[in-house]
Amino acid sequence: MQKIVLPNGLKVIYQHRPGNSVVVEVMVKVGSNHELPEERGIAHFLEHILFEGTTKRPTNREISNEIEKIGGDFNAYTTNERTCFYVKVLKKHFHKAVEILAEILQQPLFAEEHIAKEKNVVLKEIDMVHDEPSYYQWILLQQNLFKKAPCKFPTYGDRKVIKNLTTEKVVNYFQKYYVPNNMVVAIVGDISNWKREVIAHFTAERKVVIHPEYLEEPAATKSQEVVEKRKNIANTYTIMGFKTAPRGHADTYVLEVLNGILGRGQSGRMFVEIRSKRALAYEVGTQHFADVHFGFFAVHASIDRKNKKLIRQIILAEIEKIKQCSEEDLEEAKTYVEGSYLLDMEDGQKTADQLLFWEQVKDVRMMGDFLKKVKRVTLKDLYRVIDSYFKYHTFVVLRGK
Repeated sequence: MQKIVLPNGLKVIYQHRPGNSVVVEVMVKVGSNHELPEERGIAHFLEHILFEGTTKRPTNREISNEIEKIGGDFNAYTTNERTCFYVKVLKKHFHKAVEILAEILQQPLFAEEHIAKEKNVVLKEIDMVHDEPSYYQWILLQQNLFKKAPCKFPTYGDRKVIKNLTTEKVVNYFQKYYVPNNMVVAIVGDISNWKREVIAHFTAERKVVIHPEYLEEPAATKSQEVVEKRKNIANTYTIMGFKTAPRGHADTYVLEVLNGILGRGQSGRMFVEIRSKRALAYEVGTQHFADVHFGFFAVHASIDRKNKKLIRQIILAEIEKIKQCSEEDLEEAKTYVEGSYLLDMEDGQKTADQLLFWEQVKDVRMMGDFLKKVKRVTLKDLYRVIDSYFKYHTFVVLRGK
């Protein structure tokens, strides 16, 4: 792995990987956490609008066809902390991948008709999330789990803000954050001329970037239950969430192991207890989420409404039982984390994602220590983490018929 910094402040990370494909992914270090109340949703909106046209290719079709006609794949996503754009092509088309990404990130058209049209697209996306309980339950969890931190607000933003976005607001936000010293490029593939291509295309000038101050989240002092009624769904969707630590914290490696014990596939303890033994749910799982500034652990299950109280009791009981884990349980969980992580890294785009993520956390070299730190986790660490983070919870219920 190599990392360079260009004179304009743009960081470039190259990971050599033999094969026919190459992934080029650009991270802009801005997401919904970097929005003022009157801007909520603008980071996600920018992700959409940048594909709508550039000064050289003024329509969405002209941009997408440049990649699709050579069999390539492209997409983008926005999170609380970052916005990422990627292209995956045959390595002989590497030049085109860099060219297109540089173009949409440096020469967007921002046509009035594109902005008006894309407002409707984003509003329909928000409707889709709200219509689908398995998506919306996560929005509801973060809104209620966090009290002050901006991660309590959904990435897609506020409907009223989206409707009232002007071209001036969109352009101003773009010019503030979409600058080379606020971006990182990751390249995964077998490419010899990667430096030359990036230098030739990413020519924008460095600017001062000032991110809003991140409001620190207070520790939880009590548990809470949040219920939202839904007349048109048969199942009741439940999530129990716990505030944990951001990715830079040593405890996140312990939480990865905990996730391996409680939530791995069909042999995780939550699945075994809730579905295999009791048949209380079809969908059961856990998630450990750790980002730059915040983290949480969650257990979710779709159940019959009458079993809400029982599910809550089972989840808390299974978490408490972690204090009775054996060395064998611990080693199995570590092996699970290692296997799932390394298999994921067989995908070039997921590798690019990880390179960019760790660079934003602090330094891309931390990525190489991830499994080493997981393997150092002890039973004592597991017991301590349970006492540190799982005393208070937020229990979110989307109540069905």
